[in-house]
Amino acid sequence: MTSSMTGFARAEHESTSGKITIELRSINHRYLDLTIRMPEILRKFENRVRDTLQKKIARGKLECNIRFTPAVNQESIEFDEARAITVIHSLEKITGLMQTPAKLKAETVLQWPGVIGEESPDEKTLQASLDEAILSALETMTVMRQQEGSRLQTIIEQRLEKLITTVKAVRERRVEVIAKVRKKLLDRLESLDFEPDSGRLEQELAFIAQKLDVDEELDRLDSHVEATKETLQRNEAIGRRLDFIMQEFNREANTLSSKSADAETTAASVELKVLIEQMREQVQNIE
Repeated sequence: MTSSMTGFARAEHESTSGKITIELRSINHRYLDLTIRMPEILRKFENRVRDTLQKKIARGKLECNIRFTPAVNQESIEFDEARAITVIHSLEKITGLMQTPAKLKAETVLQWPGVIGEESPDEKTLQASLDEAILSALETMTVMRQQEGSRLQTIIEQRLEKLITTVKAVRERRVEVIAKVRKKLLDRLESLDFEPDSGRLEQELAFIAQKLDVDEELDRLDSHVEATKETLQRNEAIGRRLDFIMQEFNREANTLSSKSADAETTAASVELKVLIEQMREQVQNIE
């Protein structure tokens, strides 16, 4: 299914350890450019998160922001008695040096770093919660990117149909165009009251017809149409392949324009270029 590179998703997961919140944002990029922001308590899982994202997202500039809110659990509070005794002794020495010693309060000791702490969250619980949040966010983003991709595919398919019609019109007129060029040349010679060697004339006319022959370009355009349709049905990242096909489309349209012998063919080649550019603009958004 065709997917866009643009998307956003937000997911949360709560456990006994706390709440994990994940936000994913992606925009267009030539390749996968992944940025992960997460608190230190989750840093040990960064490679795991990166691997999970890379398995699901092939292209785009992807930002992953992760927040963690610890659960409030009074039973998890830890009191470091040895640390508290050390702090008390140090404070007593300090107050002993003061001319007007301050009264030592329990609050002062408890607020000292390291005296009171919270038990570290269970690593397995934290990992499981993070996995759930990541997968949930990815699922939401995938749906959003596929919906946008479906819209882009519809636009491309509409332009393809117009391109097919234009190519068909040029193909149907190719004999008429060459006949007009032949008549124009013969009329020009007649106006000059000049009778060339018939054999040489036919050689020149054949050479001109060969130069103006666009069958090969039209066949290749038809081939690129089929390649585009086939690629749009693939269940994988197709953006790079479509971009290459658009370049080939443009190459044939330019050649067709250079071989144009009348206003109608020139107008058709311009129309082809417009349609190809419109498709290319959509392809730039496809994963």
